Amino acid sequence: MKQDIVGLIYTGERADELQDLTRYRAAAALPMAGRYRLIDFILSNMIHSGIKNIGIIMQKNYHSLMDHLGSGREWNLHGKRSGLTILPPYVSHDKVGVYEGMLDALQTNQAFLRRSVERNIAVSDSNVLYQVDYTDVVKKHLENKADITLLYTKDRDVRRNGRGRYLQVANDLVTGIEFDPIIPHYENTFIGGFVARREVLIDLVDRAVASGKHHFSRNLLAEMVAGGIFRVGAYECPGKVYAVDSVQSFFQTNMAFLNQEFRDQAFNDEKPVWTKLRDEMPARYGDHALVSNTLVADGCLIDGTVENSILFRGVVVKPGAVIRNSIVMQDAVISRNAEIENCILDKQVTVREDVRLIAPKSYPLVVAKNLTI
Repeated sequence: MKQDIVGLIYTGERADELQDLTRYRAAAALPMAGRYRLIDFILSNMIHSGIKNIGIIMQKNYHSLMDHLGSGREWNLHGKRSGLTILPPYVSHDKVGVYEGMLDALQTNQAFLRRSVERNIAVSDSNVLYQVDYTDVVKKHLENKADITLLYTKDRDVRRNGRGRYLQVANDLVTGIEFDPIIPHYENTFIGGFVARREVLIDLVDRAVASGKHHFSRNLLAEMVAGGIFRVGAYECPGKVYAVDSVQSFFQTNMAFLNQEFRDQAFNDEKPVWTKLRDEMPARYGDHALVSNTLVADGCLIDGTVENSILFRGVVVKPGAVIRNSIVMQDAVISRNAEIENCILDKQVTVREDVRLIAPKSYPLVVAKNLTI
């Protein structure tokens, strides 16, 4: 049972609301929790479900994601019987390499779907952080005799006014679906993951594209639910779910890792989250260092005050500097007596001496990569 699932991760979500954070990277490559990328959690989740064959559909700004994934060695996806397949955007005279939606992406990458030998397929968006055992989902899917089974959550923090896909569920089957309502009427939020029989999915995608459809949920799923011919199953995702689709949600998701309860959910000793290694010295604390409730990655040099924050690898905090409620990414330098609060500093940012950057908690300030302030 365990090896009978092929995994597919779609990294083409629209990321406009993440602003500068996704100017040079895909949402899947967003840094998380000090040393990880968002995709690490989804990949590790699939691997712990016994999935050994995983394809990743790339879209725009995928270079940092490709660099991060490499050959898949860190995830043990580089063996003879297992593999990570990177599916870059397909460019031809009638395609410009940007998919109009997941349906378009699935159609373009049909060769991967047909070449795979596994009976079932698990598909996931890349900008949602959740933990689920796909073998349980497939088991439920088969018991339900469903054609496709959608993952959903009742977690209210994932709801967005005017955005999102919401499901009406009865007896583990989807009986209604709505898109981007100003006020959602159904309490179940579809989180962009589903399982299906691989051959059934190929057939569904083929038929939908042949009749001029582009959007997976708005066109294909809506028709499947409304038509009554197909059985659309539903599986409630356990635990906390985070959708990373705006600067605020990126900030909140990272800050959730300061909460012990969520860390225990995300980092299970028996199911570790793997990531690309970077051999660094351990973090070093100077005579003036005062650090509380903070995740500190390796390679940091701290000689100032840090509270309720996340420091990525190689961050330097000089004496007299103060960091509160902030996310400071790789190799940033906070100079003497600088003060930052409620900020997100991207990689290699330098904050000069005596500079103060203080933003409201509900609207964190983003400082783009490589800037000096």
